[in-house]
Amino acid sequence: MLKSERTRLHILETVAPLFNKKGYSGMSLSGITKATGLTKGAIYGHFESKEELAIEAFRYCIRTVLKDLNANVAKGDTALDRLINVSSFYRNYYSYSKKFGGCPILNIGVDSEYQQTSISKLVRSYNERILDKFTKLIDAAKESNQVRSEVNSEIYAKRFAYMIEGAVYMSHVMKDGSYLEDLAEVMRNMITNELGV
Repeated sequence: MLKSERTRLHILETVAPLFNKKGYSGMSLSGITKATGLTKGAIYGHFESKEELAIEAFRYCIRTVLKDLNANVAKGDTALDRLINVSSFYRNYYSYSKKFGGCPILNIGVDSEYQQTSISKLVRSYNERILDKFTKLIDAAKESNQVRSEVNSEIYAKRFAYMIEGAVYMSHVMKDGSYLEDLAEVMRNMITNELGV
């Protein structure tokens, strides 16, 4: 890795949790330079603007989460196992997401909703990707006759997504990971009892 690539990665690793905790408007350039130990010129040598840095910081967080989610899902031997592994990933998400300053989808999504930045469109696009991934996992289980054919994959994908984000919200607000632990059990039961053949 080149020095410039290491510096860029250092900036992202350092400021991503800060943007996630404080929001776009809550992060100042002086806060960014203080946290990274770099000058304003060094920051702008790697990112054209604060908005670009915020976008790349969000991408860094969400790509890491999705990589880890996909790795956990892929451990399943069958399509149904892979679907169940979505729920097992979120069982410990409360402690897992602390390294990012909380859930990037939830934090940045809410923070950017009322601002005129392109980051809110990016958050929506990642939500759409997640919904599509959940839908495809359900469809794969249907194709292998592990989920009933009449199950509406898109509706259940949406249910899983809002259940996950609700449990993430409650866990962080209440500082209690049991909401996500319960979510994992509820999702597992839904998958095996409501969806399963």
